[in-house]
Amino acid sequence: MNLPLLPDDGPLLLVDGSSYLYRAYHALPDLRGPGGVPTGAIHGMVAMMKKAVQDVKPSHAVCVFDAPGKTFRDDWYPEYKAHRSPMPEPLVQQIEPIHEVVKLLGWPVMMVEGVEADDVIGTLSCIAAKAGQKVIISTGDKDLAQLVNEHVTLINTMSNEKLDVAGVTEKFGVPPERIVDYLTLMGDAVDNVPGVEKVGPKTAAKWIAEHGSLDGVIAAADKVKGVAGENLRKALEWLPMGRQLVTVKTDCDFAEHVPGWPALESLALQPVNREALLDFYTRYGFKTWKRELEEALGGGSAAAEAPAVLANPTPMVANHAISRSYTTVLTPEELELWADKVESAPLAAIDTETDSLDPMVAQIVGISLSVSPGEAAYIPLRHSYAGAPDQLPCDMVLQRLKPWLENADAPKLGQNIKYDSHVLANAGITVRGYVHDTLLQSYVLEAHKPHSLDSLAQRHLGRAGLSYEDVCGKGAHQIPFAQVDIEKAAEYSCEDSEMTLQVHQTLWPQVEADKGLRFVYEKIEMPVTHILQRIERNGVLIDPARLAQQSQQLGERMLQLEREAHELAGQPFNMGSPKQIGEILFGKLGLPVIKKTASGSPSTDEEVLDKLAEDYPLPAKLLEHRSLSKLKGTYTDKLPLMVNPKTGRVHTNYAQAVAVTGRLSSNDPNLQNIPIRTAEGRRVREAFIAPTGSVIVSADYSQIELRIMADISGDENLLKAFAEGMDVHRATAAEVFGIEPAAVTSEQRRYAKTINFGLIYGMGAFGLAASLGIERSAANQYIERYFARYPGVKRYMDDTKISAREKGYVETLFGRRIYLPEINGGNGPRKAGAERQAINAPMQGTAADLVKLAMIAVQAALDAQQRRTLMVMQVHDELVFEVPEAELEWVRAELPKLMAGVAQLKVPLLAEVGVGPNWDEAH
Repeated sequence: MNLPLLPDDGPLLLVDGSSYLYRAYHALPDLRGPGGVPTGAIHGMVAMMKKAVQDVKPSHAVCVFDAPGKTFRDDWYPEYKAHRSPMPEPLVQQIEPIHEVVKLLGWPVMMVEGVEADDVIGTLSCIAAKAGQKVIISTGDKDLAQLVNEHVTLINTMSNEKLDVAGVTEKFGVPPERIVDYLTLMGDAVDNVPGVEKVGPKTAAKWIAEHGSLDGVIAAADKVKGVAGENLRKALEWLPMGRQLVTVKTDCDFAEHVPGWPALESLALQPVNREALLDFYTRYGFKTWKRELEEALGGGSAAAEAPAVLANPTPMVANHAISRSYTTVLTPEELELWADKVESAPLAAIDTETDSLDPMVAQIVGISLSVSPGEAAYIPLRHSYAGAPDQLPCDMVLQRLKPWLENADAPKLGQNIKYDSHVLANAGITVRGYVHDTLLQSYVLEAHKPHSLDSLAQRHLGRAGLSYEDVCGKGAHQIPFAQVDIEKAAEYSCEDSEMTLQVHQTLWPQVEADKGLRFVYEKIEMPVTHILQRIERNGVLIDPARLAQQSQQLGERMLQLEREAHELAGQPFNMGSPKQIGEILFGKLGLPVIKKTASGSPSTDEEVLDKLAEDYPLPAKLLEHRSLSKLKGTYTDKLPLMVNPKTGRVHTNYAQAVAVTGRLSSNDPNLQNIPIRTAEGRRVREAFIAPTGSVIVSADYSQIELRIMADISGDENLLKAFAEGMDVHRATAAEVFGIEPAAVTSEQRRYAKTINFGLIYGMGAFGLAASLGIERSAANQYIERYFARYPGVKRYMDDTKISAREKGYVETLFGRRIYLPEINGGNGPRKAGAERQAINAPMQGTAADLVKLAMIAVQAALDAQQRRTLMVMQVHDELVFEVPEAELEWVRAELPKLMAGVAQLKVPLLAEVGVGPNWDEAH
């Protein structure tokens, strides 16, 4: 093929479409169009194609995809890509629409039978480069770095990384002409191409630097010492085939597969097929792009002749060719300028740099502010390295910013505003006016994805900013932020605040456009984050003396258990060593092996010991010892050490954006995992106390998930049981066993309770049989009887699984989305797990929403009446308060009403209140 030079107005752009579509699929949440058709990969693909044209401005381009079927590499090596997972079904459904829309956008599309996309790109780039033409390859595939030369450059659309010859050498440690050697030594696990065992990037680059090339490494194989040398010598016979597999071909004959292979003119970008594209956007539910296209079509004939980029790029890959203007504020005049800017801005982003990750003790090192994309300022306050420039006094800066920070009418934005609120509170500032948090926007939009600012910028902006490690170093060499050079700190911090603003401009329109998501964000998550900050600052009082006493008692019991275990084993052994325990149980005592570890050894995990404890005394002793050891190490020993010396209280941290269902998690310390099924675990709660003159009040919803099940399923019998105030477990037992409620025995009620809660969690006959200790056939009969009496529940479960498969997510009653990535693409067990989650998640998520709404309602009432009652903990469905005795009567009367009134379900919400001098007695 003879490829003449392209016009001067643009390079040849070669897009690795196969790389793009996978990246698009994984970058976006499981979006669904009309009828539930998956559209996330289509959306991402369109966005990246637009951005590629906008960034590169080519006159000629081609998008290359892998053709289905085998390639010549499969003939060379039948195991090539043998272990690669099949394409997820939701992505399979989007392949044809992706090909269609790329063509509608004006792009030539190539798929060559029997030839991989890499080799098509390699051949085109080689021909063009030989003609002296500038070529840009857009891909995320490191293998294509071997094609880079003075004419060919790689760009990574997601990270904006550009690799020329120097860039490849810096990134990989070898020049482009040695990338094949480098890849051959390392191998490629994704494509199932073996390399030299345990040789990674550093070793491969080191060997090539020492010996010049792969051939040089092979020639010196006998001289390479250690295990690496042994592995190299074992691989010598394979390496030539490995090199052949990782080498991108640059001489493919397209004419063999594409008769009459076209001339260069066919690779020119064509005008967008606007009418067909409008229909495409309508079919797949891309409302914003459709609106923009309709506006452009209304612009007349000039618009119709526009080149391939029409609308603004999607927020995911918004245009970042923005000039950056970062200021370091070192003078009063600059401070005044920026104070005026944030005070007059419709929305300003703020980010703090600190000396600790502990929000209760962290002190400010610097503050960054941003009012528009690309523009930000860093105010250094406590950088203390030798030679640091003079900085404005911290007190002066905070006093100047305090009126704005505490002004509820001055809109502010942050990433994880709860942390920054703590930091500023440590400095005596109560921040008001936080109206947006990009962490929570991401959580509401795509709870199953990471929510760090780095992740959000990569995923939604295509930006890769400086990391904390970039400025502070890693591990033992990491320095405090106060020791970071101010110029570098300014770049890092300014980037954080202005990227936060830009992420917000991307995410907020998506949240705002959906009624349910907007409610969850504005009415639940944002108000709750402010309440959580207050709960964390309130802390909870504990009794260290009581915990010390419990620690001593636990230690004595553990010693006793150890003596009894040694006696049963007939010898001493380490109670904490799985290896020694395995040798005793399965070697010396000959107990049956229940399951094995990945390495093939008999497992001694809790599930195994539970099973063995049914018939043997030693496993029971081991289980009890493990339980007490965990309790002692995690709580009775550790909690007193976590008391804040300034407040005399323990201050947990509530992670708001972790659980996909909307539940909160607690850490440092984890207050949600204190075991309550054992007497020893419950006694830990005795150490959570109220100060003199106050009591602990605990409030939680009664049978909340069962009530939600009744509401969601609409089952008449279940609704009737709750409406009449019946004991729902007794009512279920009566239905399942076909008897009057008064005749239900305690054992039958226990069975019914297990069935009620088991089915909520998607439990089948196998799980129910295990829980009740009965035959699977009997469990199956119970489930059949249950569904016969509660057909609405069965209908809900069946409909939910179908809906989840169509949409890729389920929703709570309030509109929170819980994505289920495995519902369509997973294997058998993982898919079954996703189906169980689909059944349970709407109930668990709705319960989490109700508890958060209760927190909001209760705190609002406490504030309105200026009560001194403090909310001190939230644990699953339970709220815990520290109540002055003078307010106890009001709390007892009002708390249940406030909690019951946060939503109107088809069944009454019931909140129960307990009171005591400590948490255990109040619970």
